[in-house]
Amino acid sequence: MEALDPLKNPTLVAAPFFVLTLLIELAAFKFLETDEQMRGYEKKDARTSLIMGVGSIVSSAVFKITTLVVFVAMSVYLAPWHLPTDTWWSWTLLIVGLDLAFYLQHRFVHRVRIGWAAHQAHHSSEYFNFSTALRQKWNPWAEAIFWAPFPLLGFEPWMLYVAFSFNLIFQFFQHTERIGTMWWPIELVFNTPSHHRVHHGSDPEYLDKNYAGIFIIWDRMFGTFQKELHRPTYGLTVPVGTYNVLKLQYGPFVSLFRDVRAAERWRDKIGYVVMPPGWKPGETREQAEQPRVEESQPA
Repeated sequence: MEALDPLKNPTLVAAPFFVLTLLIELAAFKFLETDEQMRGYEKKDARTSLIMGVGSIVSSAVFKITTLVVFVAMSVYLAPWHLPTDTWWSWTLLIVGLDLAFYLQHRFVHRVRIGWAAHQAHHSSEYFNFSTALRQKWNPWAEAIFWAPFPLLGFEPWMLYVAFSFNLIFQFFQHTERIGTMWWPIELVFNTPSHHRVHHGSDPEYLDKNYAGIFIIWDRMFGTFQKELHRPTYGLTVPVGTYNVLKLQYGPFVSLFRDVRAAERWRDKIGYVVMPPGWKPGETREQAEQPRVEESQPA
């Protein structure tokens, strides 16, 4: 099976290293940490993250099968040309291009409520460690929207999944408090643990910043970069108060459905879906964004 081919599924090779790195970090918090503010791991929280990680394997498999069929059809019948799969430049273009698509998709799921309903589960932990990286959503539909141009540009569909696997592997190692700031040229160009800690912060100055996957240059270019000024307060602005994975994954969709059903005008129904989290009828997008109120309470 191609899913078990390490050349086409790099995350399969990386999985043992994820576990090893998690155990090393856990030991570091237990035996080396002297800062009382560093919270490390909490059993229920880490267990919830691991369950979500297992669930995301299943949802990702369904996503790959479904989108592969569509992308292959697009590649065969619609693509005006086909790029080589064995050159360094085609892989470089794809990795950089897919990372830009990830930035745009990541920004979308933070700023559009239906996207946030799917994504917020990843931000629901009040801890920040390697287990948090595994706290993934089970609704990866937004990726398909932002990946769709690549088969039309001539990239073979299977290449997308390989390239994005490397993106995910890179992002896993950004979920830690054990690494401070890095050498400044690295901090300038790449996403780092310091940058990603900001992204998981619920402090007002940290909200909706640092969407990067691999390259932080996108945030610097598009005005969403924020330097780490202090240790973030992790989690959502409205704590979820539950470890129930079904509520964490689908509670916000239930809340969204209730708001849409209760709205009297169609423009308000649509607004609840496409406007930012916390939007209310009569508000503009700018008003909804300042200040922002999370729609994160599970039903």
